[in-house]
Amino acid sequence: MAEDRKLICHRCGVELVPVKTFFNYLGHNFNTELPACPKCGEVFIPESLVRGRMTAVEQELEDK
Repeated sequence: MAEDRKLICHRCGVELVPVKTFFNYLGHNFNTELPACPKCGEVFIPESLVRGRMTAVEQELEDK
């Protein structure tokens, strides 16, 4: 995600800010910093993260 690109919450109309976000999958916990709305808490997960790192982690955990 480009650093100069600002993301705005569609619901609240405010700029998203980086927030430590926790995930739980198949009993394993991990976290990463993602943009989220400071007002409603909605988190934006970029497609590159979903198709890249998250898919790789998911496959590793399912193979165990």
